[in-house]
Amino acid sequence: MNRFPGYPFESHWFGRNGLRLHYVDEGAGPPVLFLHGNPSWSYMWRYPVLALRDRFRCIAPDHIGMGLSDKPDADGYACTLASRVDDLDALTEHLIGACGVPERGWTLVLHDWGGPIGMAWAARHPERVARLVVLNTAAFPNPHGQRVRRPLRLPFWILRETRLGERLFLRHNAFARLATLPPLGVRRPMPRAVRAAFLAPTADPANRVAVRRFVQDVPLRLGDPAWPLLHDAAESLERFAHLPVLIGWGLRDVVLDRAMLDEWLRRFPGARACVYPDAGHYVLEDTGYRFLTELRNFMCERR
Repeated sequence: MNRFPGYPFESHWFGRNGLRLHYVDEGAGPPVLFLHGNPSWSYMWRYPVLALRDRFRCIAPDHIGMGLSDKPDADGYACTLASRVDDLDALTEHLIGACGVPERGWTLVLHDWGGPIGMAWAARHPERVARLVVLNTAAFPNPHGQRVRRPLRLPFWILRETRLGERLFLRHNAFARLATLPPLGVRRPMPRAVRAAFLAPTADPANRVAVRRFVQDVPLRLGDPAWPLLHDAAESLERFAHLPVLIGWGLRDVVLDRAMLDEWLRRFPGARACVYPDAGHYVLEDTGYRFLTELRNFMCERR
């Protein structure tokens, strides 16, 4: 019996710097690269992969420290935006060089941290990218300015900077648990087995390091370690303005709000936008087949 409902995929592994990166590789055809964020993993892409694998090569990695990938301790891996982009670069080079994935024609499907990771990778290889699918993410500086907006400022500071935040992350798994509950991550409750699958990779406290390190790496201002890569990714977006772009956005996201969506639309005025007033951060969980239908239609259109 499959341990994770709706995730009947064979596991693949890529070794780099002594660590194993897990990824899904399903189907054949033009490559579609699904990039998750924090505190998620490739499980969130189960339905899009199932919907597209009859016509596309669907690839969904788990970032190191997340999902089914290896989970080193705090000294065993950098857990920075730069390290994530380097991992992705190495994985895609392996897939192209050793696994028969085409060098060009890639569709990027981006959620949460997948946005800056994916677009920083795309800035290195703009010729490879054919389409973008954007789901509640950002690949540019915060449109609210260099501080977290007021309702989130205190919780963010606690999680990022304090010993209490460390206990909440490492001992209680609070960030991942709250992200899978209404109203913070979703607007409707996940089925119990689905929520358990989202949380399974962080069941052991030793496996929660990357979840906190992602939060600590959020670039807010010049001087933050991830800022240069985020800035460069934002500067590169105009290179992709001519591409087909599909946006699927849950308006009830408490962090990536309407201002983030408006920034994407400003940068990609020709994008097709599917906006869901009843969906939260995990827009795929809240919209079900509504967005999957839009995604399938977008991907199968003749270009």
